[in-house]
Amino acid sequence: MIAFIGTRKAIHLAYYIMILQVVFNISCKTPDYSTRAEYSFISKDGKPDYSDMSYWAAHPWKKDPSDSIPLPLQSNESNDSLADVFFIHPTTLVSSRDKRLNAPIDDKKLNAKTDFTSMLYQASAFNENTRIFAPRYRQTHIRAFFSNSAENDSLFALAYSDVKDAFEFYLRHYNGGRPIIIAAHSQGTKHAAQLLKDYFDAGSMQQKLICAYLIGLPVPENYFQKISACNAPDKTGCFVSWRSYKRGYTDTQFVAKEKFKAIVVNPLTWTTANDYAPRSLNTGSILKNFNKLKKGVADAQINGNVLWMAKPRFFGNFLLTTRNYHIGDINLFYNNIRQNVKQRISAYRQRRL
Repeated sequence: MIAFIGTRKAIHLAYYIMILQVVFNISCKTPDYSTRAEYSFISKDGKPDYSDMSYWAAHPWKKDPSDSIPLPLQSNESNDSLADVFFIHPTTLVSSRDKRLNAPIDDKKLNAKTDFTSMLYQASAFNENTRIFAPRYRQTHIRAFFSNSAENDSLFALAYSDVKDAFEFYLRHYNGGRPIIIAAHSQGTKHAAQLLKDYFDAGSMQQKLICAYLIGLPVPENYFQKISACNAPDKTGCFVSWRSYKRGYTDTQFVAKEKFKAIVVNPLTWTTANDYAPRSLNTGSILKNFNKLKKGVADAQINGNVLWMAKPRFFGNFLLTTRNYHIGDINLFYNNIRQNVKQRISAYRQRRL
């Protein structure tokens, strides 16, 4: 699902990610939240224990950053939980100085970083009328995406084994027949796509799928046998996917090398049509200040395998010189995602009355 490039280019990409972090605040340096009691757990065998709340980055039985709602949206808050979201977080093990291949499940600082960046700024976009479950897992270091090492498959397999175990634990102990939304970004999407294949692409589980938000990595058009792309904002049992780039830019490291057609859904129109969607359709982005919702930051238009947009509009955007907006895939369309989650849940329920 993704092309690979050399280690040197991976280091350059890690540097570029740090620049974007200043703007989008997704995997940025955070205060040392690891000193808090909830990060003091230690895995005896190095594996996650999903019966212990410590091994969930987000869970409805505890207060966590995914429960947060930006201040301008709190007046519309609903306490109804009509569906479950199983969210798989992106790579937060990105330091070029870190030589670990997979993250320890009980790394205090890494878990804190995941919670107060990805859970807060990404997973929270899906908490509209839902319960969010997001497992900690032994994520693979970002360098594995940019090398052709023979061991990469085993590294990603280890990470996915945790995700799969968490999902099975969720099904046995928490689901109770509720409909499900799968949501993920970047490395999380790699695992989420496999999860959909294993559990939803055939059989009765497909009937429980409201939508899958597979964001940040390409999904080939024939990747699934029975799950199709969402071509309308209220369609259910389908998936959406996009990757964000500046208009006119062709990513020669990844996109130009792809030999397949990827599914792209426009998060401003929720269709696969390549019609231009103006900024006026963008109902709110979340950037560095979580409690400030800014409308009209980004427009969107599908171009081939990616989503193109003009340079996002916000104070200080002169700092944004990159043309790859991967790290803002969710932030840029934050409120549009929230509204769409609510719309698809309503459509799913109406079709089953």
